[in-house]
Amino acid sequence: MAWRKKKVLALLMFFSSLLLLQYYRREPRQLHLSDWFTPRQRPDVMTMTNWLAPVVWEDTFNSEVLWQHYRTRDLTVGLAIFAVHRRARATLNLSLASANKHFMVGQRVIFYITVEPLDKKKLEKNLDRILKPGWTQGGRRAVRIIPIAEESLWLGPDGARMKELEEHIVSHIQDEVDFLFSMTASQIFQAHFGLEALGTSVAQLHGWWYFRRPLELPYEHRPQSAACIPFGQGDFYYDGALVGGTPLEVLRLIQAYLSGMKHDLQLGLSSTYESHLNKYFFLHKPAKLLSPEYNWNEALRPPPQVRIVRLAHRVQDR
Repeated sequence: MAWRKKKVLALLMFFSSLLLLQYYRREPRQLHLSDWFTPRQRPDVMTMTNWLAPVVWEDTFNSEVLWQHYRTRDLTVGLAIFAVHRRARATLNLSLASANKHFMVGQRVIFYITVEPLDKKKLEKNLDRILKPGWTQGGRRAVRIIPIAEESLWLGPDGARMKELEEHIVSHIQDEVDFLFSMTASQIFQAHFGLEALGTSVAQLHGWWYFRRPLELPYEHRPQSAACIPFGQGDFYYDGALVGGTPLEVLRLIQAYLSGMKHDLQLGLSSTYESHLNKYFFLHKPAKLLSPEYNWNEALRPPPQVRIVRLAHRVQDR
């Protein structure tokens, strides 16, 4: 009897080992920063923050490694484009077409386009022409057109954009995408904008202020403001034209901004969205920073450090 019990026990241990082996084979391998990020390739720029967040530049990432890691994960990435004010509406078609061509190629993407109610039908009618033949709604590229609520407009372009996005993240976006980026329609994609940009919390370095001295950065310094960063403090100056991360992280940023904006309005202070954004990232360090290559002012000639302009914004359209 004893030898039978030992045999049964040995068989149980054998099958348990097989099950564990199958489990670990199915379990996705964790992606380490060193697997895809090669900062030594760019000694001419800062590639790592003092809190060890990568700063993504051309030649610092391995697209093939990222593709192999994410290809079995069936990701969905959201891109919220705000096109309400007149000048942004004028570039919406170009912005959307360029995003379809360059943004997260090969991944499932949902474009969330916020427009005024009267523009909704016009955009729906022109989607096939904008996105070129071969695009089909409901495939790997989908578009959700969101008419803006009239009661949001009094908040101004940035306040309305964030208030609208907050409501839609809570109601459905958080259940539809794994990562979310937000931008205005005045930005045009010009080159690959891919998996290297994904992160739990993604901040965009401001192209103009990145190359200026720290004491010149235009932080909000008034102590009464919720956006105040005291003199001599602060890390970088972040651009409000682009922000990303997981839906819940983007939601936290939006809620902090809306709370800070209301606080300042009650005190009669006029503080900008970008000031509150910089205060938020000062307190809550982003997990990944995108270099100025990911949002360059097309009116300015790129310096040698900006080897490729991936996303260009038009100042006259903002």
